[in-house]
Amino acid sequence: MREGYEGTGPGAITPDGCAVELYSRLRVGDEPDIIAAAVPAGAHILELGSGVGRVTHALVERGFTVTAVDESAEMLERVRGARTIRSPIEHLDLGETFDVVMLASFLVHSGDDEVRRGMLRACARHVAPGGHVLIQREGEDYHANLPRERVDPAGCTIRILSADPVGDGVHAVRAEYVFPDAVWTQTFRSRPLTPEQFEGALAEAGLRVDRYLTEDGVWVRAVPMGE
Repeated sequence: MREGYEGTGPGAITPDGCAVELYSRLRVGDEPDIIAAAVPAGAHILELGSGVGRVTHALVERGFTVTAVDESAEMLERVRGARTIRSPIEHLDLGETFDVVMLASFLVHSGDDEVRRGMLRACARHVAPGGHVLIQREGEDYHANLPRERVDPAGCTIRILSADPVGDGVHAVRAEYVFPDAVWTQTFRSRPLTPEQFEGALAEAGLRVDRYLTEDGVWVRAVPMGE
């Protein structure tokens, strides 16, 4: 397990506390719509942190070519229709570039600054000239509006229970996922980033914001500096 991360519940648990069986049950949201509207049709997408392929499969169905990267072999075993690569995102160096590089699931908020820097450098390293980097940020009240819950279309009640400071601006976030027949929990480290801090982190990796794709600022399209 990564330091500060923990997961409980049936089945395999990944190094960041995610449960493979849980994510195999959850439904994809509006991510494919947002992505498809922001990038060229048929683009080759490098999906960093693909998990079991919830978003991957929807993108493949829409005609995109996807290379899915995850550090969990158990997650990648569930991915269909895409090339899969097992690797921590922050260490990835494929020696090739892609039309689109995608870093979703709030991974840019890693509590470890070096991990975040490595992830953003991997984005910059793998995006082709003229290409785009799509990043999913946390919502403005993600760490303040707690506890909160929503019901996933799969029938799961998802609760964000707490976000407790653990030092250096980092929070330990605790989440609970309740199905009628099973319960999973996850604790992970997250660093809130203001828009200025986020854009500063991009600049450090040689990227800049091209456009905020959603009104809440959660989805962002970035490009290499100078483009």
